[in-house]
Amino acid sequence: MDAMTTIEWTQRTWNPTTGCDRLSPGCDSCYALTMARRLKAMGNLKYQRDGDPRTSGPGFGVSAHEDVLGLPLRWRKPTRIFVNSMSDLFHDGVPDEFVAQVFAVMAATPHHTFQLLTKRHGRMRSLLSRGSLGTEGFPDMVEEAMAEFTHASLDHWPLRNVWLGVSVEDQKRADLRIPALLQTPAAVRFLSAEPLLGPIDLRHAVRTMGSERGHGLTASYAHAGGCCERRLHGIDWVITGGESGPRARPADPNWFRSLRDQCQAADVAYLHKQNGEWAPTGQVGLGCIDDRERLAGPPDEHGFREVIRRVGKKAAGRELDGRTWDQYPTRRDDLHKHATS
Repeated sequence: MDAMTTIEWTQRTWNPTTGCDRLSPGCDSCYALTMARRLKAMGNLKYQRDGDPRTSGPGFGVSAHEDVLGLPLRWRKPTRIFVNSMSDLFHDGVPDEFVAQVFAVMAATPHHTFQLLTKRHGRMRSLLSRGSLGTEGFPDMVEEAMAEFTHASLDHWPLRNVWLGVSVEDQKRADLRIPALLQTPAAVRFLSAEPLLGPIDLRHAVRTMGSERGHGLTASYAHAGGCCERRLHGIDWVITGGESGPRARPADPNWFRSLRDQCQAADVAYLHKQNGEWAPTGQVGLGCIDDRERLAGPPDEHGFREVIRRVGKKAAGRELDGRTWDQYPTRRDDLHKHATS
């Protein structure tokens, strides 16, 4: 699937790799698993590799597809591109050299904005923090790979048109993945809290460096590995969403509201993608509710709680407290705009 998309926060998908493995609770109802089985049945050549049945994405092992590497070079109109909607670029099954080729294509197409989302925060941090330009690190691998796609050279690291994000479905995953993201060189950093499976307080996701300390939305730090000495930003963008599908777990609207309010207080862009299968009814309840209704949020002074009902993804919609939230980070072509004194 390398095409225009209905995903609310991007415009196009590009899948230079396919395949993944279930890693944490957010993977339990992976949409890519269902989609990949359908594409396999349709005869799509990317989805014919058999392997571990626990695998998601294609469901049949991780594959790199050199034949689609050059696709963004053909797309002339500036576009937001979600890289690997059916995989994870930082999966251990993807060779370093191929990751460098993907980054080379992104470097060769500065008119596009590329959005990379991962659950493999450790490899992302380790690989992208490996050295700096001219030190025989990962950026030099990217520059070497660029020769296949362009006559230009790599003159800046990190790439100004690449946004890096991590999935944070609950507090445990936020505490684990956000500090690694903050240590990774990136022009823009974002969080995808979808499916959101519990409340998240971003003040708990702390990056400590020497005597300095900052939570996910306000961290000021220097890149690991000495590749950048300037003091830089924390998180630029947060996406939230409820789970959809036949086995969708309900999301408490207060979990969305909390992250929205944290973003608003820190002047961070916030996008609410969807409520999922469940939505507030505008009523309150007390005691037991049937299988299609749940109580959410803290009780009021009389013990009543908000009632949410399973109404389906379309009916649940995207509104949160009567409005949509579609904020985006500003693309920062001049990384110096991140610097703080």
